[in-house]
Amino acid sequence: MPRIRPLNPEEATPEARAVLEEFKRQRGNIPNMFRTMALRPEIMETAAAHMRAIFNTGTVDQRLKEMLAVRVSQINHCAY
Repeated sequence: MPRIRPLNPEEATPEARAVLEEFKRQRGNIPNMFRTMALRPEIMETAAAHMRAIFNTGTVDQRLKEMLAVRVSQINHCAY
């Protein structure tokens, strides 16, 4: 059970909801950490921009980056 309950998109502010819906459209899901950060939309927007920079630039394949993120989550017993 998380200490801070992640928001459902309908509970988020309109600005945060737009970011969450973009994740849903692009990825098919909304990462739990962004549902939690939706409590502070300004932080969530900055983190989303950071994530886009990591996943959309560089020479490492995007799928490998995603697999690494999932594996690190598993190692740390996080619900990715």
